[in-house]
Amino acid sequence: MKKALNVTKSVLVWIVIAITAGMMIFTLISVNTFDQTDRNLFGFKFFIVASDSMKKTDFDAGDIVISRNVDPSTLKEGDIITFLSQDSESFGKIITHKIRRLTTDHYGKPGFVTYGTTTDTDDETVVTYDYVIGKYVGSIPKLGLFFQFLKTTPGYITCILIPFLLIIVFQGINCIRLFRQYKKEQMDEMETERKKI
Repeated sequence: MKKALNVTKSVLVWIVIAITAGMMIFTLISVNTFDQTDRNLFGFKFFIVASDSMKKTDFDAGDIVISRNVDPSTLKEGDIITFLSQDSESFGKIITHKIRRLTTDHYGKPGFVTYGTTTDTDDETVVTYDYVIGKYVGSIPKLGLFFQFLKTTPGYITCILIPFLLIIVFQGINCIRLFRQYKKEQMDEMETERKKI
């Protein structure tokens, strides 16, 4: 029974260690990759969806969208692209919308008329090739919400600090137990030697 209890404790400690290590790796990757237009992971870029403008057909706020680098000249009507917005209300924000049609801006530069499928309203500004970040290839539901929580103080405490403190406490208890066991064995040996004398 005691052996089974020790095995269970060891397994639980290793599970906590694995989860904590996974959280730290995820945090490092996400901080250095998510929502960074100049960063990618194996050729893919990850962005947290901020609004429900594409909820009707593809993804919701809080999802992670995955985009990959693309030659803008190969894009066509119906493709979904991630781009740097030049609209007055969302200037400089990263948007992922659907291409309604190919066009040119007032300077004659080739680009796209884009829109969110929820409102079916065209974006204010033509997205020219130089503002295209990538082509949408998929999404991970609600992972963005977890990442946003992880960046907060409660998220850090819950997902990283507490598991690490638990590991330290478990290891501390284990060290004390081993030390007591060692001292007991020493005392037993001394008692045995004394009896022999």
